[in-house]
Amino acid sequence: MDTVFKALADPTRRYLLDLLHERSGRTLGELCDRLEMTRQSATQHLGLLEAANLVTTVRRGREKLHYLNPVPLHDMQERWIDKFERPQLRALSAVKRQAEEDKKAEEDMSDRPSYVYVTYIESTPERVWAALTDPDLSGDYWGHRNVSDWQPGSRWEHQRTDGSGVADVVGEVLDSRPPHRLVTSWAAPEGGEASQVTFEIEPYEEIVRLRVTHENLADEQELADAASGWAAVLANLKTLLETGHVLPQAPWGMDDPSRR
Repeated sequence: MDTVFKALADPTRRYLLDLLHERSGRTLGELCDRLEMTRQSATQHLGLLEAANLVTTVRRGREKLHYLNPVPLHDMQERWIDKFERPQLRALSAVKRQAEEDKKAEEDMSDRPSYVYVTYIESTPERVWAALTDPDLSGDYWGHRNVSDWQPGSRWEHQRTDGSGVADVVGEVLDSRPPHRLVTSWAAPEGGEASQVTFEIEPYEEIVRLRVTHENLADEQELADAASGWAAVLANLKTLLETGHVLPQAPWGMDDPSRR
């Protein structure tokens, strides 16, 4: 939390988060075009944001793309902001609104990742891999069973847990290197253009860093659906691995208007 508060204390770094919130996946050059400073100074600011896990980067060829990661802001809200009275909550939530307000993506969806989510889990790479690939375990926290032999070229299915065997998502295993990397295509059972999801599982000191990259989404609505969906699913996965049980309410249903 100290590194997050330090990163947010500087107006230039908050502006960088605003730029990535406006359009994630920018290069250093694109960010510098909006700042009146040298590339070296911008790099130092981005380094502090990355150290705070507010920004994550992905290499694409010779370019380094920068993405906003809202997870630390969410953790900050749960740990600190929700304890305050309403007036203080409104004042402090301005930081959260600046960094997390949903805006339309203007990037070319076919050329760069559409959505990147990074979370840290107190677990091992082997347990995280099992949570992603074991049908029963994935059914516990995802509401769907991930079914495949997880060999490159094999089919995989995202099956309902009601015993019907109906798959709402199907695809192909494009790369499988347990327990560190899994790449699959995602498509509707009836066909259509597929998107691609990459899971990268890395030991990070005594915990695990899980990065999920969802590429080639069809449009802004699919991007918004992916953003809310991955946040909910991975929150449930993290809770299960760290506590032994899932969240008491399915997080993907919390924004359902019928609950209000």
